[in-house]
Amino acid sequence: METMTVDLATSTVRELNAELHDPSAKVYEVLEPGGAHAVAAGVDTGITVDVRGHVGYYAAGMNDGGVVTIHGNAGTGVAENMMSGTVRVTGDASQSAGATAHGGLLVIGGSASMRCGISMKGVDIVVGGSVGPMSAFMAQAGRMVVCGDAGDGLGDSIYEARLYVRGTVAGLGADCVEKEMREEHRAELAELLAAAGLEHDVAEFRRYGSARLLYHFHSEHAGSY
Repeated sequence: METMTVDLATSTVRELNAELHDPSAKVYEVLEPGGAHAVAAGVDTGITVDVRGHVGYYAAGMNDGGVVTIHGNAGTGVAENMMSGTVRVTGDASQSAGATAHGGLLVIGGSASMRCGISMKGVDIVVGGSVGPMSAFMAQAGRMVVCGDAGDGLGDSIYEARLYVRGTVAGLGADCVEKEMREEHRAELAELLAAAGLEHDVAEFRRYGSARLLYHFHSEHAGSY
């Protein structure tokens, strides 16, 4: 399989992304990212991109079919608005990881900061560590798995996304409640953990989702708005 190496110590991110948008190789090695922003943003083919180091904002944003691995930490908005494919961060991610993402799989090996999965619209997010406050805020569809703890306000104003948390939850947001863990949920959780390459007992997780009290206004629920 043909591999192309791009060294960001001598090439620009603009040059890298132009190559990735019209790829002449199937596999790319990106060296010396140095915390640059928008690395591997807008990939729309099934190429493989390995970024060897830390990246800044919006890495792998809008990914649509690519397999992007960041061997390090990622700044704000990694995999933002992803449509399909896989994005992996071996280290930690800053806030708003996977924001508004419609599909695909985002795996964060370490922990994610606040607002992980904000307004997610169908993506699967698996976090090996913990997530910060207001994660899955207004999450509309998709699944989020947190193998560590979750900060305050988890799932605030959630719609139909499903959340699985192995550790403690500091507090649930408006309209988010703990739900029964049925066999179908254990099966889907096992599949997500396997896809992420993580080994945990599904019995250690709890499921959270929408109480559906905010779908329509009821005066008796006014305190929840």
